[in-house]
Amino acid sequence: MVQRNTKQRERVREALADARGFVSAQSLHATLRGDDSPIGLATVYRALAGLAASGDADTLQSPEGENLYRACATRGHHHHLICRSCGLAVEIEATDVEQWARRTAAAHGFIEAEHVVDIFGLCASCAQARESERDAD
Repeated sequence: MVQRNTKQRERVREALADARGFVSAQSLHATLRGDDSPIGLATVYRALAGLAASGDADTLQSPEGENLYRACATRGHHHHLICRSCGLAVEIEATDVEQWARRTAAAHGFIEAEHVVDIFGLCASCAQARESERDAD
């Protein structure tokens, strides 16, 4: 499905690029509404789905099951380190994971296997802030 490049879709793309880390469609919609944009929530969802399908946005599912989106800096398959506290996301290469996935699939007779690997933790800044809070107690 080819989506037209409308002003609204471009505005969603810009807002996503300005966001830090992964954001929900509702959060992005709230940001756009805060900027006095008349864009509707359904339009935001459609634009984000189109951006993800075209490879212009990364998507993952939150622990609560909500789809989250991030402007994609890298084309093609890649993985992320994601801070559980501030949402910072870093794209990473994971050659060992790629090899393991292929070997594991082949060992079980699978072909054309795909995988998703995202690593959640605390970034250095959030870890330092947490440590400072502990020291203050």
